[in-house]
Amino acid sequence: MSRRAVRRTTVAAAVPLAALTAFAVAGTATGAQDGTGPATARVTGTAVLADIPLGDFSNALLPGSVADERGVDLGGIGSDIFPAGRKGEFWTVTDRGPNGQIKVDGKKRRTFPVPGFDPAIVKIRVSGDRVQVLKAIPITTRSGKPVTGLPNQASRDEAPYTYDAKTPLSYDPNGLDTEGIVRSADGTFWLADEYGPSLVHVSARGRVLARHVPEGLKLTGADYPVVESLPGVLLKRKTNRGFEGLTQLPGGDLVLAVQSPLSLPDTAAGDKSRNARLLRFSPRKCAVTAEYAYRFDAVDVVDPGEDDPSELKISSVVAIGRDTLLVQERTDRTSRLHRVTLPHGPGILGGTWDDPATSPSYEQIEDPSSAGVPVLRKSLVADFTKVAGVPGKVEGVALVGRDTLALVNDNDFGMTDGPEAFDAQGRLVDSGIETTVMYVRLPKPLHG
Repeated sequence: MSRRAVRRTTVAAAVPLAALTAFAVAGTATGAQDGTGPATARVTGTAVLADIPLGDFSNALLPGSVADERGVDLGGIGSDIFPAGRKGEFWTVTDRGPNGQIKVDGKKRRTFPVPGFDPAIVKIRVSGDRVQVLKAIPITTRSGKPVTGLPNQASRDEAPYTYDAKTPLSYDPNGLDTEGIVRSADGTFWLADEYGPSLVHVSARGRVLARHVPEGLKLTGADYPVVESLPGVLLKRKTNRGFEGLTQLPGGDLVLAVQSPLSLPDTAAGDKSRNARLLRFSPRKCAVTAEYAYRFDAVDVVDPGEDDPSELKISSVVAIGRDTLLVQERTDRTSRLHRVTLPHGPGILGGTWDDPATSPSYEQIEDPSSAGVPVLRKSLVADFTKVAGVPGKVEGVALVGRDTLALVNDNDFGMTDGPEAFDAQGRLVDSGIETTVMYVRLPKPLHG
C-alpha cells in the first residue's frame, strides 16, 4: 500500500499548527442503528483527521527531533479526549509514538520506528466532517528536552528496537507512554502513563512538574521530580497495561483506572482475571486517598465472539457528577460504557488486597463480593456493539452535552505488527485506519 495522498506544507518551527492540517471527508450516520428503534444510541456526526507528516509535526515543535519519519503520519492522538471549553474544541494527547512488534527467534521485540518522536498535547477543533489541529504542546523535561516515548527500565519494560527489530535502542528514564489527559482550572495538565504506571503533572507549556509513581519503583536519572506517592502494588501492572483512563471530579480529585487486572500473583492470573482497580488521587495532598475494586463484565458480553479475558481493558473514565463516573470497558473491536458512583471512604486502599503476598489475590477471586470486597456497582449506559459506525479501539470518551458523547479512536499511527509493516525501503505500509472523532447521542440524558 502506498502512502496516502497528502498535500505537504512548508512548516516553520512554531505553534499553533493549523497550517499543517489536511482534511478528509467521512459520512455522517443518523437514526437508530441496530434495529431496536429510537431508544438506541446513534451516531450524529463523524470527523476525520487526514495526513500530517509526522516529521513536519514533530520538528515544528522541537526542531531536529525527527530525522526520518519513515513515511509515518501524525496519529495516536486518540489516547484520550477532554473538552477545551469552546464547542467542538478538545484537548487530546498522543501516546508514546509509532511502535509495533516483530518476532525474532520466536520472541516478540518492541519496535520504535521514529525514536525521536516526543509525546505531545494536541488541541483540536471538530468542524463538520473535519478535524483541525489548532495547537500542539511538546512534553518536555525540566531542562526543556523531549521526554521521548521510549521505555524507562530494563528491569520492568520491554527492550526497545529499531523499526526492523534488528538494532537495540537505549532506555530513557524520562520516557512516557501517555494515555489519559485532564486540563485543570489553573491551565496545567494531568496525564496518565502506562510505563510506571504514573500520574504526570505538566505545566501549561508542557514541562513535567512531577511524575507520581508507585512506591519502590526506584526510577533514577529522570530530568524532572519523581515522587513515589502511589501504592506499591501497582508495580505488578501488566506490561503495557498501566494507567490509561483519567478524569477530574468537580471537587478537584483525579480518578485513574489501571487498564487491566494486575499480574498478581503472576501474569497467568492477571490474564484470566476480570478484577480491575480505580484510584482516587488528591492533587492538594499529592496522595492517593482511595482505591476502588471494579469488575469487568464477561469478555463475550463486552465483545460477542471474544473468549480471551486478557483482551478486556479500561481506556476511559469520565466524571459526570461529584462522585459519579462513566467507565469504558473495551476490547480492540468494541466497548461499553457503565455508570458508577464512588462511595465514601478509602475502599481497598492500604488493606489486604494491596499486599502482594495475599493469597488468593484480589485478581484471583472469581466472586469478589462474596469475599467481602466492596466492588463498585455499575449500570450500563451505552453498548457500542449495537451502534453502527463506531470505529474499533475507541480510547477517548468525553461528555459534550446532557445526552451526547464525543468518541475518539487510537489509530496507532497507521502501524501494524510484523515485518510487513514497512516496505523494502523502510517506509510505512499504512494500515489505512484514520483518526476519527465521532459524536454519539444517547437515548436519554445523563445526570450527575
